[in-house]
Amino acid sequence: MHFMNKKITAQSKDFSQWYLDLIYASQLVDHAPTKGCMIIRPLGYALWEGIQKELDAQIKDLDVQNCYFPLLIPEEFLKKEADHIEGFAPELAIVTHAGGKKLEENYVIRPTSETMVYHMFSKWINSWRDLPLKVNQWANVVRWEMRTRPFLRTTEFLWQEGHTAHQSKEEALEMTLDALEMYKNLCHDVMAIPVITGRKSDAEKFPGAEMTYTFEAIMPDGKALQMGTSHLLNQSFPKSFDVSFQNKENKPETPWCTSWGTTTRLIGALVMTHSDDKGLILPPRMAPTQVVIIPVGPESKRAEVLIYAETLKAELFNKNIRVSIDNRPLSPGAKFYDAELKGTPFRIEIGPQEVANEILVLKSRIQDEKQKINRDSIGSFLQDKLISFQNELFDRASNKQKSLIKKVSSWNEFKNSLEKGFAITSGWCLSPECEQELKKLKAFTRCLLESNENKICFFCKNSSKKDVLIAKSY
Repeated sequence: MHFMNKKITAQSKDFSQWYLDLIYASQLVDHAPTKGCMIIRPLGYALWEGIQKELDAQIKDLDVQNCYFPLLIPEEFLKKEADHIEGFAPELAIVTHAGGKKLEENYVIRPTSETMVYHMFSKWINSWRDLPLKVNQWANVVRWEMRTRPFLRTTEFLWQEGHTAHQSKEEALEMTLDALEMYKNLCHDVMAIPVITGRKSDAEKFPGAEMTYTFEAIMPDGKALQMGTSHLLNQSFPKSFDVSFQNKENKPETPWCTSWGTTTRLIGALVMTHSDDKGLILPPRMAPTQVVIIPVGPESKRAEVLIYAETLKAELFNKNIRVSIDNRPLSPGAKFYDAELKGTPFRIEIGPQEVANEILVLKSRIQDEKQKINRDSIGSFLQDKLISFQNELFDRASNKQKSLIKKVSSWNEFKNSLEKGFAITSGWCLSPECEQELKKLKAFTRCLLESNENKICFFCKNSSKKDVLIAKSY
């Protein structure tokens, strides 16, 4: 029996409404009484914990150590680096009163922590022997957004931000690219989301960066989602905070610094990339519960079915499969529906008949048919199935993304493709004037590509210097 979730608008009818309906119906989030903020519910937070666990291990593999900096930053800190404050000015939340009186000095609720970090780096870095210095923090930040959408853009969100200082520009750039590669691996291997990586244009780079690298995914509606960034900062940042070191010749030098981060926006990307009108679809490596066991059949036989279910749960657990038993006082149909809505990769149905015949009924979230499996082979069978499920999601998403990106050369074709919901790869002469033309169409350069296949610029028809990904965005 297949029925669409009545609470969820069809994706084909209104993609934006489908997304909102789905994240609330599946209990990832709830509305917060604080404007522009979200309550992340247990399932949503479990996904963030999964991202944290995977990413934290990779961060530590890059010899970066976790620490924590204050939420409140003296307002004067942000004024020290001109590009930085100008880039963030409209989004700042400023604390002017505390303890029942007006403060002598205002505090900004952190939109990002560079200024605080560099204040401390100036104390911690004295000699070339103190470098490289690599820290990361898992934290919350606040940016006063006008239009919000849970996970994708909220006033407060969770993230990790890495900050490093190095002796040379080459070493700092290597760190910037290592962080980008780490994010790409997370998206491809764990989240089953294909991403496009590349450098941002000067107009789109981070305020205060020399170079910004991004990892972008094209969502099923053809819009690009920037999922995180990695920056090689220009030296004005450490200079503004008097960060310097004595080099090996005992001369003062300014270090080259990096910052890189990703956020709870990854959860929004996960939802949009894989899910359907029945609910979430979670890649097995991300799913808090990979297999849910649902007892069925008459209440009088429930006790023996549950004993059977518990022994199966223990066996699967020993094979490193995350498994739960849904023993709530609900009908089997309601539990099946809930498992589909919450995106659990597999469900197993067990009733008295299955117990007697030593078989199990298995249903995949991405297949319509149920399978009957012998009880004694279920463990290794499921291990293989979880891997193929993960791979299939990545292949599906890759094919979908390829179908949403059009290679164009003429400006008319460009406008038509954009209007029809495609992202675009084209040539670009790298002039800011041509880039400005995109804004009239509510489109942006997303990143410069490694390829150089296009001969002419998308707008001015002069010869192209670089291929570029262009799209409307979230």
